[in-house]
Amino acid sequence: MNKYIRIAVLVSLCLIVGYMGSIFTQMSINDWYPTLKKPFFNPPNWVFAPVWTTLYVLMGISGGIVWNEISKQPEIVKKGLLFFIFQLVLNLIWSYLFFGLKNILLASIEVVLLWLFIYETFAVFKKINRKASLLLIPYLAWVGFASILTISIYILN
Repeated sequence: MNKYIRIAVLVSLCLIVGYMGSIFTQMSINDWYPTLKKPFFNPPNWVFAPVWTTLYVLMGISGGIVWNEISKQPEIVKKGLLFFIFQLVLNLIWSYLFFGLKNILLASIEVVLLWLFIYETFAVFKKINRKASLLLIPYLAWVGFASILTISIYILN
């Protein structure tokens, strides 16, 4: 498979996961979410869509770069892509827990697990391709922020 097709496949996959998560978000963003007490550092709602879209694109490019190394380093690439898929699934689950089930406690626990899987993905990717790992740093930072935000919302409510 062409290296650009691999990147396009993973960017598309990440954007699909983002879209699926947005379905849960749309279910609650106008009625339940506004009723929650939020910390002073909670960004306005319009910030989330462009940030997440950018992060999903960066994630997909990162994953595609790593996938392109499969013939050179098959074992570690498979391990990295497995972590990549796990964190992507956890990313979707957070939206379901927070916005779908409206379970802030479970979402708070899950987002920490998500961050740990992203970090492990970053660490494995770094062994394969430094540029691919660097593309995950904004995602790590944002989910770190999202963890603090989610836990703060739980505490406030």
